[in-house]
Amino acid sequence: MDKIQSIKQRFEIIGNDPQLNRAIGKAIRVSPTDISVLVTGESGVGKESIPRIIHQLSLRKHGKFIAVNCGAIPEGTIDSELFGHEKGAFTGATSTRSGYFEEADGGTIFLDEVGELPLTTQVRLLRVLENGEFLKVGSSAVQKTNVRIVAATNLNMPKAIQQGKFREDLFYRLSTVEIVLPPLRERDGDIHLLFRKFAADFAQKYKMPTVRLDEQAQQLLERQQWHGNIRQLRNVAEQLSVLEQDRAIGVDTLSLYLPNHDMRLPAVVSSSSDKGSDFSSEREILYKVLFDMKSDLNDLKQLTLELMNSSNTDQVRTENEGLIQKIYGNEQDQTERLLPSANEPKPYTPKTEDNFEYAEEIEEEETLSLIEKELEMIKKALERNHGKRKAAANELGISERTLYRKIKQFDLDL
Repeated sequence: MDKIQSIKQRFEIIGNDPQLNRAIGKAIRVSPTDISVLVTGESGVGKESIPRIIHQLSLRKHGKFIAVNCGAIPEGTIDSELFGHEKGAFTGATSTRSGYFEEADGGTIFLDEVGELPLTTQVRLLRVLENGEFLKVGSSAVQKTNVRIVAATNLNMPKAIQQGKFREDLFYRLSTVEIVLPPLRERDGDIHLLFRKFAADFAQKYKMPTVRLDEQAQQLLERQQWHGNIRQLRNVAEQLSVLEQDRAIGVDTLSLYLPNHDMRLPAVVSSSSDKGSDFSSEREILYKVLFDMKSDLNDLKQLTLELMNSSNTDQVRTENEGLIQKIYGNEQDQTERLLPSANEPKPYTPKTEDNFEYAEEIEEEETLSLIEKELEMIKKALERNHGKRKAAANELGISERTLYRKIKQFDLDL
């Protein structure tokens, strides 16, 4: 335990969480060997500290330590960066270049975000892990390297393997020893310690007094989920240090810098989740009603089209088409009618009253004619199916729910 505490002081690691101590203890024990190590954990938990501990406590501590962010290198140049290239190997290769594996010979190479490596590069990396050999881009000469590989990722590796994004054999070669760093939300006792450390650092950096949290603010800090982990906590401490003139921070001030939906109070979470489910249910019901209404309109439209197609004269068909367009419009018009705007413009009104009355009479007659035909078809379908609504609805090409609503609308006696 004393060894772990001294390592934490040496590498400025704050916290006394048992999971954190276990991860550091594994790093200490594996350091003297050349075993490959995979460090896993969410983004922002401080995975980069473990490879440095392993290197500094290993027999390679006098060799080079090279950290490579695999996710920040373009796919087209990643092989050249890692393994080097020969002159003329590709456009822009004006000279021979050594890669990271050649430069780190005798030392340690840290592959951060190793899950982002392309599959072709993963094959090359597997060869290095198996026998220490690699080929420069554009070269056929096999080169040897003696490096210790420590990798890190925040991906769910079994899922990435299942999706074909990461080679299973490479995963097992990299994860001879796996070190898992816990997320900050599982380190309740360390959150305020880390905040105090960051606040002191920023006070020194910006030459101003250190911000301090009162007891309620500390409790609020520890109830956060911290999806961004230590990085997110550090950002909050920096913002408070720079923006707040009052160096005594209360819960009201702190809450302005925290997402208010990100708390871990069981009672509050239970209550808010119930309310959220109620709101969600109401939204779902509203959406369902709107979609059902749209479906009903489409069913009525289809029924009307069938009536139109069954007409014997082109004149009746033309009149029905105009009536359908007049009543229902297009899909967008239907949706807008469901949720009318207060500022919706009024329809065009003819200048002469005679024309207006004539158009109104025609529209009323056509609408009544359409309703009568619809009512007649529903009655006949129900009679043919002996009052069975499901069979009648299938015959009419509409949903049973729509038919039931029509029966109630027309007050049909069955």
